[in-house]
Amino acid sequence: MTVPASASAAPAPADPAATHDSPAALKQKLRRAERMRKLRAMGLIAPLFFFLLITFVVPIADMLRRSVHDTELSTVWPTVTAAMKGWSDRSTVPDEATFAALAKDLRAAGETKTLAVAARRLNYAVDNGRSLVFGTARRLPVNATNWKETLIGIEPRWGQVETWNAVNQASGPLTSFYLLAALDREKLADGSIIKAPEQNSIYIDILERTFTVSLSVTLLCLVLGFPVAYLLATLPPKHANMMMILVLLPFWTSLLVRTAAWVVLLQEHGIVNEILLALGVIEQPIRMIYNRVGVYIAMTHILLPFMILPLYSVMKGIKPHFMRAATSLGATPTEAFIRIYLPMTLPGIGAGALLTFILALGYYITPALVGGAADQMISFFIAFYTSDTVNWGMASALGAVLLAATLVLYSLYNRLVGISNMRLG
Repeated sequence: MTVPASASAAPAPADPAATHDSPAALKQKLRRAERMRKLRAMGLIAPLFFFLLITFVVPIADMLRRSVHDTELSTVWPTVTAAMKGWSDRSTVPDEATFAALAKDLRAAGETKTLAVAARRLNYAVDNGRSLVFGTARRLPVNATNWKETLIGIEPRWGQVETWNAVNQASGPLTSFYLLAALDREKLADGSIIKAPEQNSIYIDILERTFTVSLSVTLLCLVLGFPVAYLLATLPPKHANMMMILVLLPFWTSLLVRTAAWVVLLQEHGIVNEILLALGVIEQPIRMIYNRVGVYIAMTHILLPFMILPLYSVMKGIKPHFMRAATSLGATPTEAFIRIYLPMTLPGIGAGALLTFILALGYYITPALVGGAADQMISFFIAFYTSDTVNWGMASALGAVLLAATLVLYSLYNRLVGISNMRLG
């Protein structure tokens, strides 16, 4: 039987790119699968990303903006702030037009009940600036032929260059006043920057005190936490778990409660003094509260777990046979510990010290309750300017200075860690 030519002919091979098993199709499937994997990963981290953006990045950005953004005076005194742009000779007071603009803005602010805003802003830079503004507004005449002589006659401080320099710095929208004040500096009318008067130079000392207390607490936590972490890492699991519960126990109590407990323990007739008296260590109660000693004790107790946990996580990964090998090669236990074990714990020491130090920098409740007036850290003054005086610019500037100093120390820490890792490698 004859087979038709069309039936006997082999079918034409399909295009390799069109088949499901071709390399091009497999690459397309892999790309699609990789894209879906990335989308799923982005979907999983999106809630955390937006949470950090809203609660962390945005507030810090707004803090940095407020430290250099100043529109309080220009909002209530628009005419005089516009006239200040023409103040060319900063060695003398402005011209008659600027004084006339000041009189106009004083009257308008009094009618709109916004004079307190301008008075509050000038009070930051001028001694008794509030009385200057309100006193001038109360005695301001309806009309005058020479506003310059009239305003200087009402309040002689309007004839001082320093007063107009403060008005010029507050004219905004950008200012260096708050950042300079946070560094105990001030800007003169000619643009030069000098050290602030002695009675106003407090913030550098506060910043030094903040870093001193934080560093001291970090060192105390390291000295106390290192043996505890070593014991946790070397004990049998049954005993180590019990000790870990004791380490984590403070987290189950409120920070305010723990701080208040130290107030009770460290007071003149508290438990600590009574025990020392009973043991004969002291003859009369010693002061351990409302001073630097109480701050160190309370903050060390609160921050100690943050040092122990990173140390423990690193020590747990160090194999015991490293020390046995060192001793078998002739090293004493002390030499083996210093030359073998201690360098391997440096990542834990660095992580615990950095975590403890940064947490200590922002402490507010503990120094406020346990420390005295000379023991308050920079967070106390940030809270003071935020809630008591509503000086957001100064509070933001202090926060920005603290953030900058912390970033500098963090970069230094990274460099030191990199150098130590290179030497260990």
